[in-house]
Amino acid sequence: MTDTPQKDVAALPVMFQPKTLRGLTVKNRIVVSPMSQYSAVDGAPTDWHLVHLGKFASGGAGIVFCEETSVSERSRKTYDCPGIYTDAQAKAWKRVTDFIRTQGAASAIQLGHAGRKVATRAPWDGFAPLGPADAANGRPPWSGLAPSPIPFKEGAMAPKEMDRDDIKYVIQAHVDAAKRSLDAGFDIVEIHGAHGYIIQQFLSPITNKRTDAYGGDMEGRMRFGLELIEAVRAAWPADRPLFFRGSCVDGRGGAWSLEDTIVLAAALKERGVDVFDCSSGGIDGPLTLHVVPRVPGYHVPFAKRIREETGIPTMAVGLIREAEQAEGYLKAGDCDFVALAREFMWDPNWPVHAAAKLGVPDPHTLLPRSYAWWLQKREETLALTAGDAAR
Repeated sequence: MTDTPQKDVAALPVMFQPKTLRGLTVKNRIVVSPMSQYSAVDGAPTDWHLVHLGKFASGGAGIVFCEETSVSERSRKTYDCPGIYTDAQAKAWKRVTDFIRTQGAASAIQLGHAGRKVATRAPWDGFAPLGPADAANGRPPWSGLAPSPIPFKEGAMAPKEMDRDDIKYVIQAHVDAAKRSLDAGFDIVEIHGAHGYIIQQFLSPITNKRTDAYGGDMEGRMRFGLELIEAVRAAWPADRPLFFRGSCVDGRGGAWSLEDTIVLAAALKERGVDVFDCSSGGIDGPLTLHVVPRVPGYHVPFAKRIREETGIPTMAVGLIREAEQAEGYLKAGDCDFVALAREFMWDPNWPVHAAAKLGVPDPHTLLPRSYAWWLQKREETLALTAGDAAR
């Protein structure tokens, strides 16, 4: 969008008002949520990622998240997951972030470590554990790292129970990935602590059976994640935002509750996390994210409660499709950012269409000039045609 005079900003819908986090000001509150594509080659993004993410940036979003990106080779879910554990991968990501920035969007990366949920096939193959047939095709399975040696599903390899050296290694892998993310041109780093991955595996009593300082009560189970956040915050520039994605509720029998998440979010805020990205589920298996009924905006109540009780800004995702719906959440103060994923797949220009529905002046200016100019001319032509028809 072209620069809006300061006096006119307050007149805009909240969704299209700028938001400042540390030294970064994003042009609106619309976020492209991470969407795993399983299309990387040797852990590096390809032309597919450039086009996939580039069209969302040119479509007017304020923040464009690249997909969950592995901090080490061992932490990948599949052979086709992207990573940022080599300089070559960081260089490949730089091509993507450079383009995103030219479109006026902020680029964000979600750093992940799958823990025990590694060595699988793609989701359209049910995240089936790799087996002998895969090994025969040059894709043998590997064992993951986890707080306790509990396989994530039948047929999967048991992960190695992490000792203190493993804990230090995984934390350092996140630190190194954050440093490479800076080299790769990212404006925002998010640590993935949801969906049953390694941080959530430490948080949950279902997967953490340790009796040392990293297990037992909630303070012990939070220790690994908080130490990791402290290390990443120290390595990531002070003027750049740090996000955290958490499963607000997760696990059978309420093993991890919203009340637990509120305690965690407060501790994260104290350690310099700028936004809590609200999700749910994942600890009981590869596709068990459906622990919350799938109704429009199903994570918004979590975002609202966490925001109210801790003061940390929040982001909500989950069947947010309509402009009025998203604006309603923001206007009510339920969250600070709205994130969309599959809706962007359906409509890469969703921000422009939302701006038009909400009455934002000149919504075409969210698009690149080479599009905006022609579309505005079309509007003028249609207006003239309508005028002629009325006479």
